[in-house]
Amino acid sequence: MTPGSPGSPGAPGGPRELPRGRVSKLRRVRGSRRPPTVTTDTARPEGGGRAAGGDAPAPARQWPLLLVLGTAALGLLVVGTDSFPQSFRVGTMLVGAALLLGAVLRRVLPSVGMLAVRSRFTDMITYGVMGSLIVLLALMVQPRPWLRIPFLEDILHLTVT
Repeated sequence: MTPGSPGSPGAPGGPRELPRGRVSKLRRVRGSRRPPTVTTDTARPEGGGRAAGGDAPAPARQWPLLLVLGTAALGLLVVGTDSFPQSFRVGTMLVGAALLLGAVLRRVLPSVGMLAVRSRFTDMITYGVMGSLIVLLALMVQPRPWLRIPFLEDILHLTVT
């Protein structure tokens, strides 16, 4: 770069020089095709808008997230109270079902509020896989599992013995 060109230090549109030869990070110059040197904001995830209008109260705007959190909290309450013999299994299945519900809501609703964390595809895969694994493990927990998968038992016996 030549002295005085827009990208050179000390030029009207370029970064200014600091003591000891360091260059400050300023925002991108208008019309420049270079990316900014400092990120000032992050993009909202696809579908991350309010689930209800701005005139609705805050809980109504975030009802998908509250529904998923409420289902997971109910599952944790069932596990924590231990009120019946299979409460651990049922409560854990409720936690997994909450994640599966989050995946379904993320797929069918155009806006889910703060339930949107990443892209729609990534959220659906993450919620779906984690929810499925939690439900599957809850069904297979010992003693007296509700679901038996023989090849998994064989793998367990091979690794333990």
